[in-house]
Formats: sequence, structure tokens, C-alpha cells
Amino acid sequence: MKHFKLIYLSIFFGIVSILAFFNITYSYYLNLYLNLNTYIYTFIVSIFLAITFYYVKSNDEKKITIYEKILTILLGYFLLPLVISIPFYFSIYNLTFVNALFESISGFTSTGFTIFDNINHIDQSLILWRSASQWVGGLYFLFSIIFLIDIFDNSFKKSLTNFLSFNKSETFKQALKIFLFYSLITLSVFIILSLFDIRLFNSLNLAMTIISSGGFLPSNDLSNILINNSQIIITSILLLSSFFSIFLIYNLIFTKNHNLNFFNEDIHLLFYFLFLLIIFFVFLNFENNFSKLFLSLTSSISNVGFSLNNSPNNLSFIFLILVIIGGSFFSTSSGIRFLKIYSLFKYSINEILSYSRPKNIYVNKHLFSKDSFELDEIYKYFLSVIVFIISLFILTFLLTLSGINFESSFKLSILTIMNTVNSSMFGLGDFSFYDLHFMTKYYLIFFMIVGRLELLTLLIICKKFLFKN
Repeated sequence: MKHFKLIYLSIFFGIVSILAFFNITYSYYLNLYLNLNTYIYTFIVSIFLAITFYYVKSNDEKKITIYEKILTILLGYFLLPLVISIPFYFSIYNLTFVNALFESISGFTSTGFTIFDNINHIDQSLILWRSASQWVGGLYFLFSIIFLIDIFDNSFKKSLTNFLSFNKSETFKQALKIFLFYSLITLSVFIILSLFDIRLFNSLNLAMTIISSGGFLPSNDLSNILINNSQIIITSILLLSSFFSIFLIYNLIFTKNHNLNFFNEDIHLLFYFLFLLIIFFVFLNFENNFSKLFLSLTSSISNVGFSLNNSPNNLSFIFLILVIIGGSFFSTSSGIRFLKIYSLFKYSINEILSYSRPKNIYVNKHLFSKDSFELDEIYKYFLSVIVFIISLFILTFLLTLSGINFESSFKLSILTIMNTVNSSMFGLGDFSFYDLHFMTKYYLIFFMIVGRLELLTLLIICKKFLFKN
């Protein structure tokens, strides 16, 4: 492996060591000694790996291929959760290796599935560690987009930069920008939640969950944290921070010419969100309690997935559709992405109209962009949908064989691939992962990672190993 790739992994092992040190300090400060040794082990291992990866050099000066970049990202999704699982495995709760790995990968992929039945009985430092695993996982996902920028389409790239490809200095610049904004948004969410009288510990955990589009909660029930309408509404609004692009505020403030290309996807998402808001308020507000419905809506489109206990589970199919669609490309949300689905829909309509009215010319262009999307992009979007359908079919089949009924298997498969936590609004609030067979947990672990990787990267890997040209 080339030195640049090793530095990429070294940075994240360094971040894990910082989070472990923070947990050690937190445990000493509040006299939480039950799991203190586990964070010390994690700190030692992560700092050792960070230093090792940084100082291991390679004499190979060839340019890093896209296949090597993808394999580096994939390697990180296995190595980093192994280190993150140390506090779970060596905790006082006697978790097996599979359960510890399941919890850490669920956090690192920002999915939110948990093997703990009663969060209220967990040590506070371990609750904080669960949330931190989501936070670093969300950051890793955003960094991976920058690392793999070459494989993505121009329409997405232009919402970030005018560069068609990144060299090392530009990669570092964009990664630093992501880190600063990611940290700043996390801090802002924490402060806003605290100002609305949410307990500081809960605000900190929720901030890391919201910005990473994760699903871990510091309590068994969100209703124990959000106790009035103002808290519910502000949390719902803050959930949009993982729905829109992380660069939206930056582009609004610092972009000089305000080229619409930088706001193309976010403008589409804004109209999409406002459309959903009207539909839900006018037609789906059956119980005249829109604040709870609003939380479910923003939680779904941002792929966070948590909800209040009395959320309307009769709308679970609609919420699942919103989860599949997802949010912005340069956000921590998962999903196929709204702009991809919109592009496919518009291209299909134009193709149908071109046959029915052959004398007319139909341009495949986004509403707020001067550039047309290319046919190659449409092929990529279509293949992404195909990969999702195939993955959904395979995982549903495997879960059904494991003894889970078909409806739950189907819903759980969608949530797994879309990295969204199970909750009452999907009809899976009482689903227990602890009692699942260890092979079923490995299935879910694998597809949680598959879901966090952009589906296009899977096609590139398949092309590398299955086709010579």
C-alpha cells in the first residue's frame, strides 16, 4: 500500500485515540471507573496503529488507482470498528465478540442497531462511546467521498468544487474543510439543544447522532429526552443538518459569484422537503399532532430513523420510501439520493415524450443548472438502483431463512442497507438484535458496510475482478 493511503487510515486511528482519551478524562472526572480500563486499552491500540500507519513508507511512487482507494476505504470499515469494539468487548456487560463487533459497526456505519435492551442501565461513558463511534463514522464517510471524488459525476462534484480531480494538496484542503464544518455543526447542534433545556449529556449524544445521521440514543425512549413540543420541533429542524449538504452554509457565505451549480442539489432538496411538508401537514396529519409527525418526516429523509413512541406506524411504508430516497450527496445521510432519482425520472419522461413527439427536443437538464446530465451518469444511477434492489433481495432472503417473518425481514433489509435505525414508525421498535443467530448478525454487519459504501464503488470492484477490460 502506498504511503498516502496509510496516512488516510492513520488520521482516523488518531481521531479514535483522541475520543478514547476524552472518555478516559470524562470517566475520571465523574468517577466512572467501571469501564475505564477499556478506554485505556483502546487509546494504546489506536495511538500505536496511528503512529505505525503514519511512519510505514512505501517506495512505490505510482499514482494511486481508484481500485486501491476503494479497497483502502473498505479496509477502514473493518479495521476501525475492530478497535472501536474494544470497550464493548472488555466492558462489564460480558458481550461476545460478535455482539461487540455488531455494536461498533452499527455505530461506525451510522446505522444505530443495538444489542443492548436497556440503554438506561449502561454506564454513561459507554453511552458516550457509542455516540462517538457514530461521530467518527460519519466523518469517515465524508472523507471517503473526497478520497473517491474521481468516480463521481460532474453534477455532484460541482456542488463542492470546480476541480475535476483532486491532487494531494486539494484533497487535504477539502478534508480539512469537512472536519472543521463537521465539528462546528456538531458544536452548534449541541449548544442549540442545550438552550432548549435538554440535559447536557443528552444534548452531546444527540448532537453526535444528528450530525452523523446515526441512530444511537442515550436513553431507551426519545420521549424521555424530548418532553415538550418546542424540543421536538427544534430537534426535527436540526435533523436537516444531515439531510442537506455539509457545504451549504459554506457556499452561501464564502462563494463569491454564487454560481447555482454549487446549490443545485440543495435547491432541489429544499423544494422536495417543502413538498413533503405540505403533503404531510394537509393529508397525513390524522391526529392533529404535527410536531411528532414532523419529527418522523425529518428523521426519515435524513436517514436517522429514530422516532417518538406514539409516532404513526400506519405510515411506515411512506417513511421507508423516504429512507430509500435519502438526502444530499455531500451529507452523512444514506439512500439512493434524491438527485439521482429525479434525474432518472426526468430522463425517462423525456425518452417517452421523444417517441410520442419526435419533432420536439427534450433537454436532460436540472431545473437550477445550466449543464445537462450525461447519458453515462444516467447509466450509473440506474446501476445503483439495480445494485440496491439486488442487495435488498439477497438480505431479505437471508433474514427470512433465519426465521424472521417476511415483513420484518423486508423492512429490516431496507433499514440496514440505508443505514437507518429501527424504530416504532417502521413497526420495528421492539425488534431485538441480541437474540439473533450469530450468522444473522454477520449478514447484517456485511450489508451495513455495503450500505455505507456508495453503491457505485461496488460496481467498480466487480468490474475489476470480473472483467478484464
